[in-house]
Amino acid sequence: METYYYSQFNHAVVHVALFDDVTNAAAIRSRIVQAARNLSVDGNTEREAVNFAFIDARLISSPLHLQTAIYQALLSQAQGQLRTKTVHSEILWALNPTNNITEAIRRYGVSDESTTLIVVRVDVSNTPDLQRRMCDITQGRMVPFQALGQMTNWSIIKKHYKLDSESALKEVQGNLDRERSIIDNIVVSSVAMKNVMA
Repeated sequence: METYYYSQFNHAVVHVALFDDVTNAAAIRSRIVQAARNLSVDGNTEREAVNFAFIDARLISSPLHLQTAIYQALLSQAQGQLRTKTVHSEILWALNPTNNITEAIRRYGVSDESTTLIVVRVDVSNTPDLQRRMCDITQGRMVPFQALGQMTNWSIIKKHYKLDSESALKEVQGNLDRERSIIDNIVVSSVAMKNVMA
């Protein structure tokens, strides 16, 4: 698990864990939906239990891509301009190239078929037993964040960002490393500019 500190945002602490071989994605998704619908005291407890951003790791091109989305969500929260209900869903919205919140959650959030997940928790202090809580919810192997590169599905990223006709990619066709670097640059820039353009 990695931890990032953002002192400029009310001393926010962001914990990020990468999971592989996830076997309970459908159950996680179901818990999130049920927690959102349950307005009782039990619902509050369940909402706190799943108070994370669950992100499909295949759609993240680099750690900078994720960190940029986290930063944009924290910035929106600090300015009182969240477009979604929580900072965690705002991260998903920031990752999506369009402004459609439902589409962002469907594309970038946990789906029934997800086998790789990035679990993110934004807080104002270090939460006790957070890693254990992440592992209790996510049945899979927590792996070092360096493994993200092997999980990324570049063709899906290109599809979501409509990069198939991108001239910069055509110029480097056949050079996989250069192509991926260009895709990452475009995606990170898109996330960074989204709040300005929205």
